[in-house]
Amino acid sequence: MRMTVRIEPRLSVPPGLKLLIPLLSLGAALFSGGIFLYFLGVSPLKAYSVILKSSLGDSYGISETIVKAIPLTMAAIAVMLSFTMLIWNIGAEGQIFMGAIATAATVRYFSVDSRPAMYLLMFLAAGAAGGVWGAIAGYFRAKWNVNEIITTLMLNYVAMNLLNYFVFGPWRDPSSLGFPMTAVFPDSARLPFLWGTRIHTGLFLALLLPLLFWGILRYTRWGYEIRVMGENPRAASFAGMSYLKNVVLVMFLSGAIAGIAGMGELAGLQGRLQHGFSGGYGYTAIIVAWLARLHPLAIVLVSFLMGILLVGGETLQIVMRLPLSSVMVLQGLILFFVLGGEFFRKFRIRIRFLKGAPTEPLREESQPWK
Repeated sequence: MRMTVRIEPRLSVPPGLKLLIPLLSLGAALFSGGIFLYFLGVSPLKAYSVILKSSLGDSYGISETIVKAIPLTMAAIAVMLSFTMLIWNIGAEGQIFMGAIATAATVRYFSVDSRPAMYLLMFLAAGAAGGVWGAIAGYFRAKWNVNEIITTLMLNYVAMNLLNYFVFGPWRDPSSLGFPMTAVFPDSARLPFLWGTRIHTGLFLALLLPLLFWGILRYTRWGYEIRVMGENPRAASFAGMSYLKNVVLVMFLSGAIAGIAGMGELAGLQGRLQHGFSGGYGYTAIIVAWLARLHPLAIVLVSFLMGILLVGGETLQIVMRLPLSSVMVLQGLILFFVLGGEFFRKFRIRIRFLKGAPTEPLREESQPWK
């Protein structure tokens, strides 16, 4: 008896499998993370228990989880929009930085003593800065087919060094005792906190954006064009859809949303521009978007789940003396298994057992030249 294994593309994906694959991927990632924690000398069950208790065990933990989920949701919506078109925007982190820089510049040079006016100025400046940062990579991709993964990654480092230049240089607060940060924002540039917690009103924007883009992608003509270009760019061009215009527009909107996430983090939580304020939300958003299967509404739930991991990871550093890199390993494992799960969504494995010994292929004996 012999066994044959064939890999075949799926013509359709059952609805139950769409839900099962991400859940199994997440379970496999947590299992592998448990093995990793075990070799660090930590009980996996105890570590996961600490994560859950610290993030969901009381009202403070839940509020901190929501605080982490706000920028994650907005950044994940940003990358989801470009990923739907098969444009791989890996630059949300840099676009968050650019939005934060534009927010700080607005507060520094155009501050007004009116909350509505200040909110509008910061919103427009952050959206424009992040949008332009994304549109640069989009234009290079659509015009000259420059790989947007490389471009957006490189622009991340440019944005990071721009931020460092300002907070270490001309914008550093003289009263900060040498720490790289700007002066504290005035009250007119701060988003109000809700319910006596650190949750700020950016929460409403984080809940509105998924609803907005779910409706756009599902019910509008432009959303249909984005989906068609992602599935079959050649057919979209034959139908008269402008690839250049749509790529640049999608990347502008993607960067703008990420930039607004940076504004929300500064105006709502930090209250000033400082080095390392983001915490890698732009990169974590990639995991969130893929785990949510690029569904805008599912991103809200997955962002909350990732917030649990982030809050719990900070507690692990204190309680179990684990380094921050251990939490990053858990995030990496989740991304690895989620991307691996894509294989089983697109392909099926067929195993057949056949009776009889395997047959040898016939060979032709070579004849000498006469």
